Amino acid sequence: MFKTGDQVVSKSRDVELDQGRHWRAKLGFILMSTDLAAESDFYDMVPDGVAVHTTRLKTDDYTTNETLARHLDTMADAASRLQPDVRPEVISYSCTSGSIVNGEDAVMAEIRKGAPYAQPMTLVTGVVDALRELGAMRLVVGTPYLDEINTAEAEFLVAKGFEVLDIQGLNLTTGIEFGRVTPAYWKALAQEIDRPDADAIFLSCGGIRSLEVADEIEQITGKPVVTSNQAQFWSCLRRAGIKDEIPGFGQIFTRAGESLLPQG
Repeated sequence: MFKTGDQVVSKSRDVELDQGRHWRAKLGFILMSTDLAAESDFYDMVPDGVAVHTTRLKTDDYTTNETLARHLDTMADAASRLQPDVRPEVISYSCTSGSIVNGEDAVMAEIRKGAPYAQPMTLVTGVVDALRELGAMRLVVGTPYLDEINTAEAEFLVAKGFEVLDIQGLNLTTGIEFGRVTPAYWKALAQEIDRPDADAIFLSCGGIRSLEVADEIEQITGKPVVTSNQAQFWSCLRRAGIKDEIPGFGQIFTRAGESLLPQG
């Protein structure tokens, strides 16, 4: 029995250690402080043995090209905080519009500064990966964004070789609003903007609740649906060597990712 003034002396033990709960892979994500959807989406999709580590950038709850450009200021610091002792295989900046406004190369350079051991990624890199893996070149796009961001996104997709048949934004301004748009609304919008000549429907933004209805939209429209969080997570898994087929989140998860180009 311990009495006040005693010194604790533990027995010498041979402690049994293994590779930990997340023995297959560890993924890191840098989120906006206003994102209400991404973490839930990641935990819905994550396979056994894979870790999801997140951190947040302090961001203005007013989404414009100007406010998105400020994300680079603290990107390296955010990357450095993502479990550096276990060294995630991949670290991704989880913002579609911010990836476009700031540029993939600039974002990845900042992630490398903070976490040189990880493959750097951006959300929009994952979107391009998924669309190319699916062979989807003619797109219709739905977003929550202001049209200044929609214009930048359309320009980005065209520069990547895609045809944007239509892009429709909700002209919302805040991340909190983005996360409060219902999944049913995204399902209806996807059907509204769909066209017979579209190869795929892209619902853009990591802060919206479109993943929840992606599989339903695919069944209704008969074509692939790509959402920001789904595409990013699929690409990060594949880049970390995880090839699991994960049902319920769209056709992309039946693909092994053999078309992916290395990052980093």
